Amino acid sequence: MRALANQVAVVTGGAPGIGRSLATQLVAHGARVVIADTNGPLADEVAGALGSRVRAERVDVRDAEAVRRLVEETVAREGGIDLLFNNAGIAVFADARDTSLDDWNRQIDVNLRGVVHGIAAAYPLMVRRGRGHIVNTASAAGLLPIPTNIAYVATKHAVVGLSLTLRAEARHFGVRVSVVCPGVIDTPIVQSAKIVGPTRETVLADPLLRLRSPDKLAAAILRGVGRNRAIIPFTPEVRVLWALHRLSPRLTVAILSRIYKRSPFFRPALS
Repeated sequence: MRALANQVAVVTGGAPGIGRSLATQLVAHGARVVIADTNGPLADEVAGALGSRVRAERVDVRDAEAVRRLVEETVAREGGIDLLFNNAGIAVFADARDTSLDDWNRQIDVNLRGVVHGIAAAYPLMVRRGRGHIVNTASAAGLLPIPTNIAYVATKHAVVGLSLTLRAEARHFGVRVSVVCPGVIDTPIVQSAKIVGPTRETVLADPLLRLRSPDKLAAAILRGVGRNRAIIPFTPEVRVLWALHRLSPRLTVAILSRIYKRSPFFRPALS
């Protein structure tokens, strides 16, 4: 963690949840942090609480030009970016039959294009410097076929794929790339996600939905970054299911299909 001292980090989706925990721990290890978030007042509040080593910017990652300005202004102010955490994301919990095109497009725009915009802005600059680390937040849904999250799963699988592909290229230029794949974390993305069908109380009361601490995840992410891990899974359940899926995708799909049938989202097809 000593390597983080005086490093410059940009964290998108940096005001609540995982982003806030990352910013807090980065500052604790001596980094200088830029929090980028659509919620400008909350970003300002978090930056104010964390002290002079943190700056807040109101940025919507769906806007490629805004992300480019964020990166270029940070480089102009700080001399470069050492760590880019493409962390912003949204989710919709719904049966595939109830997932609208708008739900698809919103998640693609934030979860996938938001990551692409960050990479397009920062990666060429990191290559020129010959160093840097891009950390993309995906999900266990980027490793596993999790029902009732079809659009989210699609975007997170894409983030895993692009991260590993970029890592294969970037290693020749001194740039590192990691992708984070956690289980369900206790963040606003869960508490405020759109839910189609069952009530939020019913979904959150599901015993299989075990919410984990964003602080523990942030610590695991920084350990993974320090060790230059390609994929940073989080929670024992994710590691076990991911291992099983690599051994037998057919078995994993059968297990998750059975869980789906018992979920509050399942309903029989109309005759």
